[in-house]
Amino acid sequence: MDWSHYRFRTRWTLAAPLADVYDALEQAEDYPRWWPQVREVDRIDDTSGVVRIRSLLPYDLTFTARETRRDPAAGVLEIAMTGDLDGWARWTLTETGSGTLADYDQEVDVTKPLMRRLAVPGRPLFRANHALMMRAGRRGLAAHLQAV
Repeated sequence: MDWSHYRFRTRWTLAAPLADVYDALEQAEDYPRWWPQVREVDRIDDTSGVVRIRSLLPYDLTFTARETRRDPAAGVLEIAMTGDLDGWARWTLTETGSGTLADYDQEVDVTKPLMRRLAVPGRPLFRANHALMMRAGRRGLAAHLQAV
């Protein structure tokens, strides 16, 4: 088993129309406004940017995100990631009677040297750190959508 390889799946239930959720999620440069752990998003061009994140644990992860799929009709946004995280992440949105389900899937290899050295003992903490970040992101997006 590669202890530096992670697969995550998170589901957010949001009381907002799919189009509004999609609009918010496709504006990655606005994430720091509503998602506290997304510290910076610096656009490189129309389809890529450098992202810096930091959750509860005292380390930053920086990676370049490059759009690989933007499909509003299917409710899909997908990126490739290179840097401290190598892999991909995808949002898949589904309309429900009361709002939107936002499924987040991510598969990455951690390349940051300190995290690789601490891969075995740190794995439960790294997974918990990710879960806290995702929980805060859902709260932030829900509040953002209510304010819009």
